[in-house]
Amino acid sequence: MAKRRVVITGMGVITPLGCSVREYWDGLISGRSGIGPIQRFDASAFDTHFAGECNSFNPEQWIEPKAAKRMDRFAQFAVAAAIDAAQDSGLDFSRINPHRVGVITGSGIGGIQELEDQHRRLMDKGPSKVSAFTIPKLMVNAASGNISIRFGTRGPSTAVATACASATNAMGDALRLIQRGECDVIFTGGTEAAVTTLGLSAFNAMKALSTRNDEPTRASRPFDRDRDGFVMAEGAGILIFEEYEHARQRGARIYAEVRGFGCSADGSHLTQPNETGDYAAVAMRDCLNDSGINPDELDYINAHGTGTVLGDTAETLAVKTVLGEQSRKVAISSTKSATGHLLGASGGVELVAAVLAIHLGILPPTINLDNPDPQCDLDYVPNVAREARIRTAMSNSFGFGGHNACILVSRLD
Repeated sequence: MAKRRVVITGMGVITPLGCSVREYWDGLISGRSGIGPIQRFDASAFDTHFAGECNSFNPEQWIEPKAAKRMDRFAQFAVAAAIDAAQDSGLDFSRINPHRVGVITGSGIGGIQELEDQHRRLMDKGPSKVSAFTIPKLMVNAASGNISIRFGTRGPSTAVATACASATNAMGDALRLIQRGECDVIFTGGTEAAVTTLGLSAFNAMKALSTRNDEPTRASRPFDRDRDGFVMAEGAGILIFEEYEHARQRGARIYAEVRGFGCSADGSHLTQPNETGDYAAVAMRDCLNDSGINPDELDYINAHGTGTVLGDTAETLAVKTVLGEQSRKVAISSTKSATGHLLGASGGVELVAAVLAIHLGILPPTINLDNPDPQCDLDYVPNVAREARIRTAMSNSFGFGGHNACILVSRLD
């Protein structure tokens, strides 16, 4: 049976660069950093004092106060981004079959703030004071559940937790469900709100984070010789995946077509990527094959590019393995240089960037790339956005646990 075509008709984001697609995109292409000193708690005792926080986010702009109080911040982000994506799509959910509408979101950690708050209450005041909303707020599937409730969807509703590959794995699942004819519309992407005291201290303990406390806006520097770890961030990126004929018949604006997906596992270490990039390359190659796109037809890669020494080098090797000589002709950028690393949400916001690169003909830069690492010697679009006619773009996401996931979009023919 031929696979049905899938297109993107709506997008919504909550990011450190702003809480709308326009603010996010304007921040990316202007080379602005969303990183700054942590404002939500006193971080002076931590090794790292900065992060990418969504300081302009006010949940009551999207969610009525009583409902917002019953959601952890990560679910608030997801619902807000989903509302914007739905509005952007022009879909009227009262006029489509709710059993044909699904929700599949990713989050690496879920409601960690709620876990911390209730554990503190348990220790300070005893078990009778723990909130009855603790579990519904912290569970990873709370984001999908709240989006489903908000829009009255009755199709598949699931959550994916594959660390920093969560959103991309979720979008791959959404692509498959629509291709197979099980849904016509799916809310998909990722959300994360792990810039908390426990989240920051745990990543500090792993020595995974940059400690460039004297210049936070220059701390996230993927592929740069002087990178010293990633920068934690928070936010959400939710997209509307829609079956092509369903979108065409209602006259929807179509941003791009979702052409393929690939995933693999390193199967070697829980936190360190395979240093050869061999299994990341498997995911990229499978994604190309699934898309029916030849390596010489790939124009742009939104890299995972976190700014860790091992990860950036392994991703560069993976690109070279898959594309060969073509690897030096493909434009690559890491938008984490501006947003920080949104962990399980990163794949969602980064696919939005890849889609807009196609839609608007502009490549977002890798900021803070001042002294390229000799082992990272490809075209990473350093520091300044670039106009380019882009037909195809791949977004890479690689996560703790050895999870590799890649998704490919193209201009609609």
